[in-house]
Formats: sequence, C-alpha cells, structure tokens
Amino acid sequence: MKIMIAYDGSRNAKLALAQSITMFGGLNPRLTLASVAENPRDITSANEDLFQQELDELKQYVQEALEVCEKHGIQAESLLLEGDPRKMLLHATEKVHPDMLVIARHSEQKDGGFIARSLTYFVDELDYMTFGSVSSFLARRVECPLLILPSL
Repeated sequence: MKIMIAYDGSRNAKLALAQSITMFGGLNPRLTLASVAENPRDITSANEDLFQQELDELKQYVQEALEVCEKHGIQAESLLLEGDPRKMLLHATEKVHPDMLVIARHSEQKDGGFIARSLTYFVDELDYMTFGSVSSFLARRVECPLLILPSL
C-alpha cells in the first residue's frame, strides 16, 4: 500500500504521521512524505533568506519524520516541492499515484489551548465555506482516497 502524507513538520503533521503508522502499519505501507515550501511572491534578498531558512527547517523536519518511520520499521521516502501547497500536493499525487493521501487540517498554532482551537475551528470553517483551504481544494480534485485528520 502506497500512502502519501502531506508533511510540514507542524504538530498536526506529526500527529498525522503517528496516526497513519498506527492505522496502517500492519499493512506494511510505503510512505511518501510530501513537503511543500512556498516560494516568496517577490524576489528580494530578505525574502530569499527567509525562504532558504524555511526550506532548511522543512528538510530537518522531514529527516526527523523519516527517522520515526525507520524506528517503526516503515519504508518511507520524502518528496520536497516548491510552490503553492494545494497545486504541488495535487501534482505529487499525479506523479506518485498513492493508494491514499493523508493530510492534517492545518493550524497556525503549534500547541494551542481552547481559545486557539476555537479560533482554528472558525478559520477552518471559513476556509471550507470559501474553498480556500488545502484540504477542501484537494477533496475536490485529488484522484485517490483522501483522509483528512482533524486539528488537535
């Protein structure tokens, strides 16, 4: 079974990886951790430095996730993309042809409390209504089963 996980190193992405290992580990899955670094809209040296910093952090998060997979005896590889996360994840599924795509609903708060979770829920619902979120974009376009794990 080939499973692609949208992975950005966030708390929710780490939980999605852990849940995927728990749910599908017995099926001997091959995981692809798809990570997307967003390009800056304007090319200045400051933005380029920020982008490079984001890219380096993303690579570190992915390496840590690959080590988690190895620890659990799960075969995994990474795919690092640059651009709009919605379009790049869709493109990645067309390239890899996974049996399932797993994504976590995004939250800006790493370890939010009740108020942060409530605000995240409100923003997620607003995204859903306006079809602006990554999960709702992919739900309408991806050609493989999509598992959307809730923000915690």
